[in-house]
Amino acid sequence: MLFWVIAAILTLGASLAVLLPLAASSKSASSAGDHDLEVYRDQLSELDRDAARGLIQPAEATEARAEIARRILRLDNAAAAGKASVRQTSVAARLVATAAVLAVPLVSWGLYSQLGSPELPSQPLSERLARNPADSSVDELVARAEAHLAANPSDGRGWDVLAPVYLRMQRFSDAAAAYRNAIRLDGDSAIRRAGLGEAIANAAGGIVSADAQDAFEASLKLDPANAKASFYLAMALAQEGRGKEAVAAWQAMLGKLPPDSPWRGAVEQALAKSGSPEVASGSATNGPDAGDVDAASSMSPTDREAMINTMVAGLDDKLRQNPRDPEGWMRLVRSYVVLGKADQARDALGRAIAVFGADSDEAKKFTAFAASLGLTATE
Repeated sequence: MLFWVIAAILTLGASLAVLLPLAASSKSASSAGDHDLEVYRDQLSELDRDAARGLIQPAEATEARAEIARRILRLDNAAAAGKASVRQTSVAARLVATAAVLAVPLVSWGLYSQLGSPELPSQPLSERLARNPADSSVDELVARAEAHLAANPSDGRGWDVLAPVYLRMQRFSDAAAAYRNAIRLDGDSAIRRAGLGEAIANAAGGIVSADAQDAFEASLKLDPANAKASFYLAMALAQEGRGKEAVAAWQAMLGKLPPDSPWRGAVEQALAKSGSPEVASGSATNGPDAGDVDAASSMSPTDREAMINTMVAGLDDKLRQNPRDPEGWMRLVRSYVVLGKADQARDALGRAIAVFGADSDEAKKFTAFAASLGLTATE
């Protein structure tokens, strides 16, 4: 009912906004004509007084009266024409005003009946928050939690539950504040510290600041196996330009993660991106060397061969995409030699020489390096 009362008031206001300016215009036009006529009448009275006192000759007085009379006639004619025009305008204005008054409610209410929900009952926020949580949206649940915490700010459990929700909603500043409250009220934990660090880093646009690093390091002290803290600390190394250390940290992390860990995909993606120059020059092509191959000797023959072939193939693919890496080419040639794949080693050597040119210093280094491994460019 309240809605329809408000709608009626708004409709009346819109109608008056159209009608009042039209009514005011006709009044202002008639008042201007009456004022001019009063001025001319005053001039005639003044002329009669001057003639009676002999200040003006009778002939001049007669001529002046005739001129004022002509002005009054012109004013009367203009007033008559104006009144006719005003009458025409008034008729048109009334038609426009009537159409506007009728159109506003008809169009607006007609659209609302089609696009709106007039039959929907009102839902005050208090009633929505009191509903069954299973029937509430995420925003309503968050509002309910915020209302509860506003009344009970010392509820550490409430802050602990709300903090990761804020994080998923990308309300990073609110998430950081909620994690701090949870830590202050319910004590430290690796999960809370890691969440705090993630909120701080995301609030800074993904930059792992000193405050975020402190939070992640505190998390690892409480739980050295916390994957989130380890991942972000490796990211901090990459952002500081310590690309090789970042890659080593991610590789070590990947070796410790269980196969079903949700962090494996993030680590693999970070390692794939580590080939870009902005992370670490040359770190992308650090393929397996002889030590890596020997370290795999403790594995079963099948697993060892699969691991080595995967590493060498990855290095080969990266060099095809970013070929101007002399150290990477020498590492690839040595890997193929250690694996006993002389043909692939010679092919890699030939491709490396072709990239830099047969007469280049790099080509001479490649040839000397291959000779030290007992490999020549041709059989």
